[in-house]
Amino acid sequence: MMQEHLREGTGEALLCDAALSAQVDGAWFDPASWRARGALRAQAGGRGGVAVIDTPAGECVLRHYRRGGMVAALLGDRYLWTGAGRTRGFAEFRLLVAIERLGLPGPRPVAARYVRRGPFYTADLITRRIADARTLAECLAAGALDAELAEEVGALVARFHREGIWHADLNAHNVLVAPVQLYLIDFDRGRQRLPAEGWRRANLRRLRRSLLKLGAAAQGVEAFEREVWKPLLHGYERTFRS
Repeated sequence: MMQEHLREGTGEALLCDAALSAQVDGAWFDPASWRARGALRAQAGGRGGVAVIDTPAGECVLRHYRRGGMVAALLGDRYLWTGAGRTRGFAEFRLLVAIERLGLPGPRPVAARYVRRGPFYTADLITRRIADARTLAECLAAGALDAELAEEVGALVARFHREGIWHADLNAHNVLVAPVQLYLIDFDRGRQRLPAEGWRRANLRRLRRSLLKLGAAAQGVEAFEREVWKPLLHGYERTFRS
């Protein structure tokens, strides 16, 4: 079972897998450092700057936390400091550790960092990359979202809900379909709570809106209900109550 290692400095701290503590340092959170080593595999912008890096721990995903929406123009990648344990990277790292201990399929955490400047901080997270995976959104775009896959997605979500894992942004981009199994990713702002029906149903509605927004009902709402949503709910209910 993974043990965490905390290293604190002036105005910053690093949290990592204790097995990697001798190797992980601040340079791990700098894409330019990986580029200089020839180990930066890919980099994308968007709300959270994401880079795929080839580390001594294997291929990983480095994410720099950035705000979305109207607040982004004002604060960008800065968050209000409310304590080390509540920083975005540390909170997600520890939730991913809990997810792993529960035997649920999520990204394996490697390291997290915050850098504090006055009343604000910035944050980063490194997780192991899940190989040979496509997002559910990509499967939908490729015409590969059928009743069987939809049922598997429902079962996946139910496994997390049964353990009280709430995903703050459950959408088709955060479900990964790999050759062996499915995964949930991006647990920023997620948390573990009592598995009450209210938030579970709200989570499912969020996923439904995402699928519809991406065109899952292109053949009509009735076809979507029959071929995607009802199988998904069937997989969810069967697994949640098992």
